[in-house]
Amino acid sequence: MGRPLVFEILEKPATSCFIGICSAIWFYIQKKNIGYSHVGLSYETAIAGHHWRIITSAFSHISILHLVFNMSALWSLGVVEKLGPIGLGMEYYLQYTLVLVVLSGALVLGMYHILIQKFKIEYFRRVTAVGYSCVVFGWMTILSVKQPTSKLHLFGFLSLPISFAPFESLIFTSIIVPQASFIGHLSGIVVGYAIAWGLIHGMNNYWAVSMLGWIVLVSVFSLKRSGAYDFSFLEIESVTDPSLPSVRFVGNGRSLQMSALPATGVELV
Repeated sequence: MGRPLVFEILEKPATSCFIGICSAIWFYIQKKNIGYSHVGLSYETAIAGHHWRIITSAFSHISILHLVFNMSALWSLGVVEKLGPIGLGMEYYLQYTLVLVVLSGALVLGMYHILIQKFKIEYFRRVTAVGYSCVVFGWMTILSVKQPTSKLHLFGFLSLPISFAPFESLIFTSIIVPQASFIGHLSGIVVGYAIAWGLIHGMNNYWAVSMLGWIVLVSVFSLKRSGAYDFSFLEIESVTDPSLPSVRFVGNGRSLQMSALPATGVELV
């Protein structure tokens, strides 16, 4: 007989929280009948300034099968939280989950940009991605490098050697689920290798909190500017120099002038 679930949850608190968040969001999406186009990430919506979709797309699932597959894999990958002695552990897990969410989403958009602009494949202009798969594939990859003797357990009965799991799962999902995002999964693998090989390193609690703060700020700003959500306490006004937007907090008259990204950077997103 296996260990009681409560002990497993206590040993993998961050993983358990992410599974709870994704499950709660799935339930809310089903209850409110929200479509993937409202929360998903696409090239067109990114160009329109919906940068917040990098976050909402990662934590949203439309299909119950999609949710179960991702959460089953994530539960198995939560073993990372127990591997503090080899330089992983819960803090590492939280810090680099944040990196995986942001960079894999940005890489997806970068690949879409190349396919659209260089190869003139207009199909990818409107392809909308949702799901936690980028992060799941990223952690599969990191674990395959850091702990190659581990196994990935799916649905409680299927077991795969972690050293082959990223590419086995990439091929398996592409064949079994044709609508699965090959580019999204591949992006997670690429960012995962960059982290595992030390190409992306140096994350600590200070940088993680700073990064989280910028994510919140950019998300709120883009939600307001795109009209997706009306923050009544916040207004965006034009100033003398039209390239510098002004943010005003309603009620106190104070304004904050922010530097705008150059137009070329916005187009690349």
